[in-house]
Amino acid sequence: MACRFTLRQLEYFVAVGEASSIALASKGINVSPPSISAAISHLEKEFGIQLFIRRHAQGMELTRGGQRFFRAARQVLDGAGGLQDIANEIAGTTKGTISVGCLVTVAPLLMPALRKSFEREYPGSSVAQYDGHQLDLVAMLERAKVDVVLTYDLEIPAGIDFEPFVDLPPYAVFPAGHPLAERSSVELSDIAPEPMVLLDLPLSREYFLSVFQEKGLRPNVAERAGSVPVMLSLVANGYGYGLLNMRLSAYKAPDGGSLAPVALAGRFRPMVLGLATMRGIAKTKILESFEAHCRRSFADKSNSRISQ
Repeated sequence: MACRFTLRQLEYFVAVGEASSIALASKGINVSPPSISAAISHLEKEFGIQLFIRRHAQGMELTRGGQRFFRAARQVLDGAGGLQDIANEIAGTTKGTISVGCLVTVAPLLMPALRKSFEREYPGSSVAQYDGHQLDLVAMLERAKVDVVLTYDLEIPAGIDFEPFVDLPPYAVFPAGHPLAERSSVELSDIAPEPMVLLDLPLSREYFLSVFQEKGLRPNVAERAGSVPVMLSLVANGYGYGLLNMRLSAYKAPDGGSLAPVALAGRFRPMVLGLATMRGIAKTKILESFEAHCRRSFADKSNSRISQ
C-alpha cells in the first residue's frame, strides 16, 4: 500500500532538518510548532522509520536513515518547484514562491515593503525570506537554498553574478546634542579621535575600518555592537558615534533616543546594494519578475531616501 504524504509535510520536515530545531524551523517558515510536529510524526508513521533523535537540550538530530530521507525529500521538493516553473513558463505567468536571502542590516529597512509590493504586483506569488550575514547568504545561494540575495558587493565570489542598484557612501550618526551633530558635514580627521561605536558584523566591520585606513587614520573604537539597533541605542545614549550606509526612515534609536545623521566630507568607497544570483543557472519566470521588480523599486524616486 502506497504511503500518503503531502509536499507541505516534506517542507516542514526539511525545515526542521536544516534548523535542527522545531522552534527555529517554526520561526523560519512561520508555521506553528504543533503543526510541524504533527507533520513529522505523520511521515514517520507512514514510512515506518524514525527520522529524528529528539534531544531535549540539543534539539532535533537526523538519524542516519533520516539523513538519507532528508536528501531525497529535498530532491522531491526541488522537482515539484520545477513543475511550477514549467507551468509558469507555459502560461507566461509569475506564480509560486521565490526564496530571497537578505543581509541582516538591510532586511528590516527594505525587505518587508519589497515583499509586499512584489506579491501585490504578482498575485499568486509569495516571497520566502531568509536573513543572514554575507558569508551565510553566499553559502545559501551556492546550496540553492535561496534563489537570489539582496546584499552589498562585499567579497562576491567567482561563479556569482551581482547586479548593482544603488551606491551607498558612509555617513556618521551622532547622538542629538553632540557638538558635531549640528554640522552639515564632518571631516574624518575630526571624528577619528572621538569614541566610536563600531558595527561589529562580518565584512561590515572591515569596510568601516577601511574608511579610516584609506585616509591614514585610526578610529577610537570604544564600543562594538553586533546589530544596527544595538549600535543606534549605544550612540543615542552617548557612548560614541557610529557609521552607516543605509539611510534610516526615522532617526530614533530603539529605546527612543534621538540621533543626528551627518555627511562625511570628501569621497569614500561606497557600499553597493544589489542582487546576487548564481551564474550559469537558467532563471525561472518568478526570479526574472523579482529582479525586474527590484530594478523598478530602486529606480523609483520614492526610494531616494535609501541614498539621500
